[in-house]
Amino acid sequence: MPSIEGSQVRKLVIACDAGMGSSVLMANQLKKRLKDNGVTIEHSPIDAIPADADLVLTHTKLADRTRAHAGDRPVVAFSAFIGDPAVDGVVAAIHGGTTIDG
Repeated sequence: MPSIEGSQVRKLVIACDAGMGSSVLMANQLKKRLKDNGVTIEHSPIDAIPADADLVLTHTKLADRTRAHAGDRPVVAFSAFIGDPAVDGVVAAIHGGTTIDG
């Protein structure tokens, strides 16, 4: 399972399937929460994850497919677009510089 230290995350991508509406909402929330950490937040279709992404977040229903496209980058799956503990854990790890497993 790939991992990354939170302090090494420079680009976080929220990978989604088709609509991108919910992922845009999550991206905007994360931009506010991580604005002082120098992390770029983007949303992307699963099959077009940018090569320079350090960490990928995706919905649990899309996790296997996302991992197939993410290569050696950690993929963290979440269940809810607002208030999900997995996302909160990623934010805490980036703030604290601790390990994020994906």
